[in-house]
Amino acid sequence: MTQEEKREYLIEELLKERNEKADIPSGEFEQKQILRSLFNIRLPKPASEEFLKIQDEYLKEEIERKGITDIEDLEPVQDGLYLWQGDITTLKCGAIVNAANSQMLGCFYPCHKCIDNAIHTFSGIQLRTRCGDIMKSQGFEEPTGRAKITPAYNLPCDYVIHTVGPIITSRVTADDCELLRSCYRSCLEKAYENDIESIAFCCISTGEFHFPNELAAQIAVETVKEFIEDTGAEIKVIFNVFKDYDLDIYEQLLK
Repeated sequence: MTQEEKREYLIEELLKERNEKADIPSGEFEQKQILRSLFNIRLPKPASEEFLKIQDEYLKEEIERKGITDIEDLEPVQDGLYLWQGDITTLKCGAIVNAANSQMLGCFYPCHKCIDNAIHTFSGIQLRTRCGDIMKSQGFEEPTGRAKITPAYNLPCDYVIHTVGPIITSRVTADDCELLRSCYRSCLEKAYENDIESIAFCCISTGEFHFPNELAAQIAVETVKEFIEDTGAEIKVIFNVFKDYDLDIYEQLLK
């Protein structure tokens, strides 16, 4: 099957699963938007082996087309610390960090531009199913500042570590800062416990959760350095940014 045939098959199967019918447009962009939307709104549940096989082949090729960046090809800005600007779903390393919500099921808003949406989209439907099993077993929503670890499925990294950051509605409090520090510590602890040699952090709680970018970056760098010093962990840490604004902030902090 060509990539287009795989995409059309996946769309048809997901529509059939919902007992819906629709004319599939011929344009590649429109098809990708429909497929991503259907991935995003699908509830956590199993799928057939055939569906998963074709989905996995499709997603891996899509990620390869975007271009994979291997941590081994990056230069550290400090000993064991890296700064990289790009799409975290294309990063090959031990683990990437997902800025999740308290449901821990991924973003259900079709084609939303948050990192939670991107990670669940390109990992595949297995990730939401796995997260759903974890949350069902836990029996309550994920508290802010903790972390969960899952396989990465179709992403080039090995694991995804999910953490819920603090949401800022007015001024930032000392408790907010401590909860953000806890996010970074919890993720590092999960990586350390699972012998993960490298981890990439997104800008947790900034963007949709409105934590000030400069303060969030300062907390991130300080917490990572403190953890490495306290534990002696030999772990490579990537600070992953997407916007030029965040790149400038981290460049100043790490210089």
